[in-house]
Amino acid sequence: MGTRWYAAGGAAAALLFLLAGCGGTPASTNAASNAGGGTASAGKTLVFGRGGDSVKLDPADVTDGESFRVTEQIYETLVNYKPGTFDIVPGLATDWTTSSDGLKWTFHLRQGVKFQDGTDFNADAVVFNFNRWMDKSNPYHKGDFEYFASMFGGFKGDPGLVLQDVKKVDDYTVEVDLKHPFAPFLADMAMPCFAIASPKDIQDHQGDISRNPVGTGPFTFVSWTQNDKIVLKKNSNYWQNGLPHLDQVVFQVIQDNKARLNALQSGELDIIDGVNPADVQTIKSDPNLQLFLRPSNNVGYLAFNTQKKPFNDVRVRQAINMAIDKKAIVDAYFNGLAEPAATPLPPTMWGNDPSIQSYPVDIEKAKQLLAEAGYPNGFQTELWVMPVARPYMPDPPKIAAAIQADLKKIGIDARIVTYDWATYLKKTANGEHTMCLLGWNGDNGDPDDFLYVLLDSDNAKAPAQNVAFYVNPQVHQLLTQAQKETDQQKRAQLYQQAEQIIYKEAPWVPLDHSTPPLAASKKVTGFVPSPTGSDSLLNVDIQG
Repeated sequence: MGTRWYAAGGAAAALLFLLAGCGGTPASTNAASNAGGGTASAGKTLVFGRGGDSVKLDPADVTDGESFRVTEQIYETLVNYKPGTFDIVPGLATDWTTSSDGLKWTFHLRQGVKFQDGTDFNADAVVFNFNRWMDKSNPYHKGDFEYFASMFGGFKGDPGLVLQDVKKVDDYTVEVDLKHPFAPFLADMAMPCFAIASPKDIQDHQGDISRNPVGTGPFTFVSWTQNDKIVLKKNSNYWQNGLPHLDQVVFQVIQDNKARLNALQSGELDIIDGVNPADVQTIKSDPNLQLFLRPSNNVGYLAFNTQKKPFNDVRVRQAINMAIDKKAIVDAYFNGLAEPAATPLPPTMWGNDPSIQSYPVDIEKAKQLLAEAGYPNGFQTELWVMPVARPYMPDPPKIAAAIQADLKKIGIDARIVTYDWATYLKKTANGEHTMCLLGWNGDNGDPDDFLYVLLDSDNAKAPAQNVAFYVNPQVHQLLTQAQKETDQQKRAQLYQQAEQIIYKEAPWVPLDHSTPPLAASKKVTGFVPSPTGSDSLLNVDIQG
């Protein structure tokens, strides 16, 4: 399951204010029981400017990128991605083995690690977290835990759940038993949603740790002023000697992309995400700034609710694919930092089928298909658009307007609708939309994270990540077979077969794959953008 990234910019921020009623007194949450508590000493403070706030700080119960941006600093996973890549390296586990049949994974845990509340990290803590994630009857299973269900086929008692059992072998060894071989398993374990939280913290807060995060990571939670800032401080008992370099991290919300860049230039901020592609040259020409490009690992798309008329008719979906000029959209709004998408998989990802080309823009053919479907004069519908800018969609209102104009050419009158971000995600997950704009940033470098999560029938149940509510038994068979296959070449062939079917049935209009820009002061060192969008600040420092 990929990350729902957002960072509000200009027109999007204004739209959010007008339609969602932004304002009011921010809610503030302070850490009372975390190690150290109180207010962090300034020391070396890094201020990270972002366009939107986090939703929750329980990594198991969020799907949005702004939440993971913060939890990445507080919590840690059993295995990690090597910075800037999807290569797996040790994390809270020092090493691991798998049985020859692929059904048993054994993790040897790092000793001497403490949670930020002073309790021990050990096998009991790992088993506790797994049981919380996978068992809906567990008293601490508070939330939807969508990531777990999407990645592992459901919860305890569901026929699709791939996990058989998780058990303690000794104090620092854990064994995970699977029902069948599951190729993405190790890569999944590095995802921030599977970070290990303090059992004591979970118990103390009756399972609701959304504003009381305690992990083993390099930074501890200090305070959260909603829609303003989250403050973290250095974990003075962190297990990696000499790290982190920073004493304090502040995640500062500045909704407007231009205002955020201005704050970086003035020295108010040290790093910013959500850079307008049009501002890249400004950053390059500023001697005090440095530009970063996040590795392309995403897709922006228009999803049809295939369970609702008229979008249950493949001819309507194909007609809209032929009406939308995605190249014109990419040329107008991405400043050379994106390419039109033909399939859900980024072109750099293994398993992508390069033979698939986007539907050609063909207005007459689109009209013909609509007529064959029973809509010779078109129809009225809604086009839902997110209220905030995204790495894969830098100006959603303008992109929605361009799509609206293209649809008008074939007689479709699409009224643009938006909601605040949390409501938008909830409503689309529940299938209340007819068409909606969304996108996905890959989590683990595996095609499963795009195709199975976003387009498999297992994930077409509310609250759904498959917001097209697309159901195809053949696609399901191919995607689940690919999960069980351990030969990557054979897996790639299965994914390509699935892509061909998805292309013909058109549950989406894949719009773009982008390369999102970030910027920082030249005083910042050690920052490596992650292809997941969840950037670790462990090795970041500020010079001078």
